Amino acid sequence: MTNRELEQYLLQSLNMALGSIMQGETSYTNSFNCKVMEEGFLFIPRLPAGYIVDDDLYQKIFLIANASLYPRFTLLKQNSAYFMALDTDDIHVERALFFPWKKGVSERLVIPDLEEFCKNQKDCKIPLMKNLVIDYNKITSMAIAGNSGSGKSYTLTYFLSLLKGISDLIIVDPKFDTPSRWARQNKIAVIHPEQNRSKSDFVSQVNEHLSTCLNLIQQRQSILYDNPNHQFEHLTIVIDEVLALSEGVNKAIKESFFSLLSQIALLGRATRVHLLLVSQRFDHNTIPVSVREQMNLLIQIGNISSKTVQFLFPDLDPEGIVIPIGKGTGLVQIIDNEHPYQVLPLLCPTYFTKKGIL
Repeated sequence: MTNRELEQYLLQSLNMALGSIMQGETSYTNSFNCKVMEEGFLFIPRLPAGYIVDDDLYQKIFLIANASLYPRFTLLKQNSAYFMALDTDDIHVERALFFPWKKGVSERLVIPDLEEFCKNQKDCKIPLMKNLVIDYNKITSMAIAGNSGSGKSYTLTYFLSLLKGISDLIIVDPKFDTPSRWARQNKIAVIHPEQNRSKSDFVSQVNEHLSTCLNLIQQRQSILYDNPNHQFEHLTIVIDEVLALSEGVNKAIKESFFSLLSQIALLGRATRVHLLLVSQRFDHNTIPVSVREQMNLLIQIGNISSKTVQFLFPDLDPEGIVIPIGKGTGLVQIIDNEHPYQVLPLLCPTYFTKKGIL
């Protein structure tokens, strides 16, 4: 399909669906036009017009075009209207609404042998889908959220398997579950609850390790002060079910835990100390807001609605985003200088591993 044919198809879709909203103004009455570009398409209103060019119109065009273009293109959801200035002196058509897209749809990665796959990865790259690869050097902290049974532990095991080759790991497992079994299999130490010890005692033990990590950050900062180009080894602090860790403990210990997490999240980027947090939800009782704001890889798995995304994606209205059905599906956002900041539909990798880890 040529760009011209795609423009005609888009105009036809918008004319039929927008007719009643725009009081009968259509491209046939010369009220607007569409232009297809490499990175997306432009909706060019001819002003003055009998309709209001606002957020509401932008979201309606998004809903229509996203369904019309699927599966050839995936439109990238914006939080508000995306205006673009056009290179013309004609005041009637000097601005347009821009709808960025990526070609095709999200495709799941299927890995027959996870161990072999991890050995073949180079340069701190973590493949997330067929057409989406993360550079771990550009990640500060990560969050994986999802309701029970959505596939969080399965996804965490995938991340752990890849991180093992590129980062030192400190694993905290309050449930003494999947991460502990994976750590035993891979001979990595894990901090977990023990018999005859209180929960506050366990969280104090976690705080001790976080404090050690904070001291390491400060040591690395001193080295960076003298040599800004020094390359450190990655260190990742993995905490499964953060909510189970922070609920029901002594207030002073909880405040210490939150304070240490905040400092690591804020100071860890330059010194290559990362957080990987997993929880059913990330409200203010689970982690401090400052930690959530520092995270630049956000994954929400399972049921997607305005209620479930409100903590990781507070400005997002998920309406119109085509999310595949099945286990390990959801939304992902990578905030770096390589990927579009928009939220994308996610299909977590399917992999085969040694018996007994999961």
